[in-house]
Amino acid sequence: MRILITNDDGIYSPGIASLAKIASRFGEVRVVAPDVEQSSMGHAITASRPLFYRKSPIAFGDLEAYRVNGTPADCVALGSHLGQTDVVLSGINMGLNLGNSMWHSGTLAGAKQAVLLGMKGIALSAPVGKTEPDFSKLEPFVEKALALLLENPNLSLVNVNFPENPAGVKWTRQSVRQYDGKIVPGTDPYGRKHYWFTVIPLEPAEEGTDRWAVENNYVSITPLRLDLTNEAELMAVLQKTPAENVSA
Repeated sequence: MRILITNDDGIYSPGIASLAKIASRFGEVRVVAPDVEQSSMGHAITASRPLFYRKSPIAFGDLEAYRVNGTPADCVALGSHLGQTDVVLSGINMGLNLGNSMWHSGTLAGAKQAVLLGMKGIALSAPVGKTEPDFSKLEPFVEKALALLLENPNLSLVNVNFPENPAGVKWTRQSVRQYDGKIVPGTDPYGRKHYWFTVIPLEPAEEGTDRWAVENNYVSITPLRLDLTNEAELMAVLQKTPAENVSA
């Protein structure tokens, strides 16, 4: 199995080094990641300037590794160009990607780009607070999640989130009830107004969702899809719309 690994924290993140080590137990690994942090970049691609890559062996030992002056989606596109790829792993992100945060996650964008290019994509994230995640403690659960997902041909796009102290694994759905983004105004030392896009605490999530799983110390595994069509609303509209207007 040929595995391409990327992230949005940048190639020097301890999370991607941990993931590369674990993934090498499952196949041939190539690392292609941003040269600087690209968190919350979403599915941005670079179209206004050329991309460059350079070898970056630090922290990856004998593994093939490159840093790119681009986004996670850029790295997946370029990485697949550098050699044949069967699956893309994106992470392990320094910070959870749960619920509505999926919309702007650069980590998840790396996995989505893989699916757009005809490959399997798996995003992996871990909580971060005042200290970095203990990746050595998470390692057995990362390996378990990869073993579960890499050999399953029916799962093309998956979002995985690890709690700080995993006690098990749960299959979940995306939590969409609330959003934790908030604009907080402030003033800089020169008296100028500025604004931080920050995170606010949320009430406990509904059972069976990704947020609920992590809040209860379970690894959350959420199968996703690229098709955003609301099938129920589409069918309701088609049933109410006269046939002559549908084809106009």
